[in-house]
Amino acid sequence: MTMAALRLTQYAHGGGCACKIPPGELEEIVAGLTRPEPPPGAGTLLVGLDDGDDAAVVLTGAGALVCTADFFTPVVDDPYDWGRIAAANALSDVYAMGGQPVVAVNLLGWPRDKLPFDLAREVLRGGLDVATAAGCHVAGGHSVDDPEPKYGMAVTGLADPERLLRNDAGRAGVPLTLTKPLGVGVLNNRHKSTGEVFPEAIALMTALNADASRAALAAGAVCATDVTGFGLLGHLHKLARASGVTAVLDAAAVPYLDGARESLAAGYVSGGTRRNLDWVRPHVDLDAVDADEALLLADAQTSGGLLVAGELPGHPVIGQLVPRRGGHTIVVR
Repeated sequence: MTMAALRLTQYAHGGGCACKIPPGELEEIVAGLTRPEPPPGAGTLLVGLDDGDDAAVVLTGAGALVCTADFFTPVVDDPYDWGRIAAANALSDVYAMGGQPVVAVNLLGWPRDKLPFDLAREVLRGGLDVATAAGCHVAGGHSVDDPEPKYGMAVTGLADPERLLRNDAGRAGVPLTLTKPLGVGVLNNRHKSTGEVFPEAIALMTALNADASRAALAAGAVCATDVTGFGLLGHLHKLARASGVTAVLDAAAVPYLDGARESLAAGYVSGGTRRNLDWVRPHVDLDAVDADEALLLADAQTSGGLLVAGELPGHPVIGQLVPRRGGHTIVVR
């Protein structure tokens, strides 16, 4: 089989951020895995595991260090595009905290007896090109022989400790802005099943969230997260829960990629999306929307946009934060 005929998505059980461990299971795994006192000589941990934020932030003598790692199985068949998407997704965690990526290292798992290394080189080239466009060094990394191909990056960035974007800083009365449309999950699942290519989805996933992050800081925002594997509902639930507020979400204002609704109607829904919806359902009032709309709002995104508590010019306002309403973190209207 030629390299052009190889379909990377067929070598993985899931794809992109839809292959993440379900959020409810993950929270059970990490529960209690924090220490009451910092290690001797360590800087001050400003953002850690407590609220499930996008990255860790440590205050040192050099400023605030933002640290994250993100990797996943192929979300598209083209190796260069997969590398670009995975890198943009990893860098997004730093932007979601209001930081600027400085240096990254590659994380690569490769089935060396099944796939040629020329494909792995293309994956790494894609990651390098996106990191370079972000002004971020790529300095080596780590690789393992793995039954499934996996790629991503560990990224370190810098931020102003007085101007962080945190998911626990939301306040009632503030609008919610989304900087990229949804629908990547169902389109990627359709691509995995049929081989159809969706250029708009690839362009969205490879686009950096750098401008959105800078715009959020310029607008005075202090609360944000990025929308990835747990879907809009999952990430908004975590933000509202951490901030002690309820999010009122206007379903009609949420933008979607072309073909997303048609792909959902055709049944291209990932298991990750269904698990997202199952996790948030007890905390979300979904009475105003049907089952299909709820699935789209929970669609597992890969390299999605920023969800910002604040209004950003040029991007749609999709709801607002209000005082906590009973046991709901989200009310969809």
